[in-house]
Amino acid sequence: MDDTAETAVSFIHGDPIAPVILGVTSILLFAVIGRFVARKFDQPTVLGELLMGILLGNVAWYFGIDLITVLREGPQVFEVVRQTLAGTPIEQVAASIFGNETGAEIARIVTGPQGGQVMQVAQTVDVFSRYGVIFLLFMVGLEANLDEMRKVGADSIRVAIIGVLAPFALGFAAVAVLLPGMPFNSNLFVAATLGATSIGITANVLRELDQSRSREGHIVLGAAVCDDILGLIMLAVVSGIVVSGSIDIPEIVTVIVVSTLFLVGAVSLGPAIVRFSARIMGRLDIVEAKMFTSYLFVMVLAWAASLAGLATIIGAFAAGIVLSDSFFSEYEIAKKRSIAIRELIMPLEVILVPIFFILMGIQVKLEAFMSWPVVTVAGGLLVAAIIGKLVSGLGASKPVNKLIVGIGMLPRGEVGLVFAAIGRTLGVIDDAIFSAIVLMVMVTTLAAPPLLKIAIHSNNNHRPAA
Repeated sequence: MDDTAETAVSFIHGDPIAPVILGVTSILLFAVIGRFVARKFDQPTVLGELLMGILLGNVAWYFGIDLITVLREGPQVFEVVRQTLAGTPIEQVAASIFGNETGAEIARIVTGPQGGQVMQVAQTVDVFSRYGVIFLLFMVGLEANLDEMRKVGADSIRVAIIGVLAPFALGFAAVAVLLPGMPFNSNLFVAATLGATSIGITANVLRELDQSRSREGHIVLGAAVCDDILGLIMLAVVSGIVVSGSIDIPEIVTVIVVSTLFLVGAVSLGPAIVRFSARIMGRLDIVEAKMFTSYLFVMVLAWAASLAGLATIIGAFAAGIVLSDSFFSEYEIAKKRSIAIRELIMPLEVILVPIFFILMGIQVKLEAFMSWPVVTVAGGLLVAAIIGKLVSGLGASKPVNKLIVGIGMLPRGEVGLVFAAIGRTLGVIDDAIFSAIVLMVMVTTLAAPPLLKIAIHSNNNHRPAA
C-alpha cells in the first residue's frame, strides 16, 4: 500500500477531531460533577466547578497527564508554539516563558508523538472557555435593567474608584513591610494586580441567587465595568513606568477616551443596529432571527471591545444591556410565535460556562504554596485584597447593603491572573511573588461565592416584610 492509501486509511480510522471531542467532553463531565456536588450542599455552582477544577488540575498533574500539564500553564502555552513557528528553538522559548524545569516539560509534550493532539485539545478548551465567559456576561446584561443601572451610576463609579485605589494602596504597603528589599517597580505591579476585579464569578452568583436586578446587583455590575477601565489605566501607567521609567500621559489619555467612547457608542448606537438587523432577519423564522441577531451582535461587540483595549466580556455585557425581545415583537406577532432571547442563548451558556470555571480551577497550582515565605507574602496580600474591596462598598449610598457590594467586588479571578502574568513577562514579578498572587486570587475567588450567598440571605432575612 502506498503512502497516499495509508494516509487515507489512517484518516478514516482515526478522525483527528476525536481527541478534541474526548478531551472537551471529559472536562465538561468533571464540571457537571462539581456542579452536582455544589447543588447537593446548597452552594453556588461556580464554587463546585472551581474546586473540581483545582482537584482535577493538581491530581492529574501529579500523575503526569500531559493535557492537564499544558492547561495548567494557561494561554502562554500557545505563545510557545507561536514563537517556535517563527523560528526560535522550542526549548529556548519554553524556558524563557516558564523557567527551565516547567519549560523542559512543556517542550517535551509539544514535541512528543501526541503533542499535536494535546495542543489541539488545549486550544479548543481555551477557546470554549472564552466563549463561555462571553455568553455568561451577555446573559447577565440581558437580565440587567439599563435604567436602573443609570440610577446607580454614581454609586458604581464611587465603588469602582475605591475598589481600585484602596487595594492598590494597601497592597503597596503590605509588600513594602513584608519585602522591604523589593524593587519599587515590582512593588507597583503587585499593588496594581490587587486592584483588579473578576465580574464573571460575581455575576454568576448574583444570577443564581436572583439578585442581578437588585440595587446591589446593579451597583456591582456597573462598578465592575468601571473597574475594568480603571484597571486598564492603572496597568498602562504601571507598565509604562516599568518599561520606560516614566509615565506615558498620551497612552493613558488614549485608554480613557477610547474606553469611554466604546461604552457610550455601544449603548447609544446599539439599538439602531439591532433594529436594522431585526428588520433584515425578520424574514427568517423568529427563532433564527433572534438567534442570529443575538449571536452576531454579542460577538461583534466583544471583538470591538477588544479592539478598543477593553476585555471582550465588557462588550458582551454591553450587548446584553442593549438587546431586548421588544425589538422583535412585531415579527413575533406576525408569525404568531414567541420565544425569549434568554431561552435561545441559555443552552450555549449551560455548556460553555462550566468549562470556563473548571479551567480557572485547573490553573491553580497548589505546589507553589509549599514555601513559607510565599505563604507569608500571600497572607499579607490577601488581607490587603479583602479589606481593599470590602471598603469599596462604602461608596454605595443607602438604601443598599454595603457588605453585599463589597463582597461582590472581591473575586479577582482570571483578571488578577492576567495582570500577574503580564508582570512576570515584564520581569518585575518572580515565581515566588507570582505564586503569592495566585494564592490571593484563588482565595478571593473561592471565598466570594459562599460569602456573597450568606450576606444576601442575611440581608433578605432582616428585610422588613412588605
